[in-house]
Amino acid sequence: MIDYLIVGSGIAGISFAEYAKSNNKSILVFDDNSQPSSRVAGGMYNPVILKRFSEVWKATEQLILVNKFYGNLEEKLSCKFDYKLPVLRVFNSIEEQNNWFQASDKPNLSPYLSTVLLTNSNKSINANFGFGEVLHTGYLDVKCLVENYSKHLKDQNLLFSERFDYALFEFKDNFIIYKDIKAKHLVFAEGFGLHSNPFFNDLPLDGTKGELLLIKAPNLNIDAIINSSIFIIPVGGDCYKVGATYDWNDKTNTVTDTAKNELLSKLNDLINCEYEVLEHFAGVRPTVKDRRPLVGSHPNYSNVYILNGLGTRGVMLGPFLAQQLFNFIEHNIPLDDEININRIYTKRN
Repeated sequence: MIDYLIVGSGIAGISFAEYAKSNNKSILVFDDNSQPSSRVAGGMYNPVILKRFSEVWKATEQLILVNKFYGNLEEKLSCKFDYKLPVLRVFNSIEEQNNWFQASDKPNLSPYLSTVLLTNSNKSINANFGFGEVLHTGYLDVKCLVENYSKHLKDQNLLFSERFDYALFEFKDNFIIYKDIKAKHLVFAEGFGLHSNPFFNDLPLDGTKGELLLIKAPNLNIDAIINSSIFIIPVGGDCYKVGATYDWNDKTNTVTDTAKNELLSKLNDLINCEYEVLEHFAGVRPTVKDRRPLVGSHPNYSNVYILNGLGTRGVMLGPFLAQQLFNFIEHNIPLDDEININRIYTKRN
């Protein structure tokens, strides 16, 4: 009998699998690659919501785990995917500069917002009012992480690359049976695939489609993440990720000309050098209407769990939520009320 059967190997599934393994728990993972949101994500981690100059929920706790967790994984997998880069917020007016200084005086934001305004010396970027620098930021090459972690699991015969059939369960008193697998616990970390899950598809996972571009711009020459109405992330070789769009109606993973044109229009406002579009990506982020993740145990099956709803900040949330869920299962440490799915079931009752 294994300790954990995990469904999904995006950021959420990887985070939980690694916490379980590092605590000497046995695991098996199922993933049919039907949910590409982790693979096509921008992967940026940033403790500040720059539209409103407010702190990301539990940002400090998340960042502490981010640095340790991904650093350990890079060493284990012998690959580089965590890139520490500052985020430069483009100012469009004196008023925005003033708002930045007001925000940087707040105790919860002062560790993250530099009070030294940066002038723009890059002729390829349109930023007449300069930049504000966000500290303790960077991006994850999520595709690299997912692919290398999947290989890591496959090498140990711990990954089944097949569709998970929800109808093949047997529930026993203290374990579950799936085909010929016996497991003490079952964790669903399927992202937007939750809608096909009969155990948790009543939860309010909304889903927000995002599209990104990969461009090549030899004369852009930036070594920081640029944040304006879009973000530009340097990924090496004169290439940059440009994103992202937000569509609350289309729930497909198909790229659209509408989103591409929107990104190109905003990109052309921000930069003035030549570039070539190399690729166009799309995926549905697992977002929740109350902007909080979905974590906890099923109301009727105590050994069936969910780890979902990471939304647009999955890189930061993944390790934090995985640790919370693991400690909840193994050590009976209560989940934070804001992430516990009981908040939803309680309202209904």
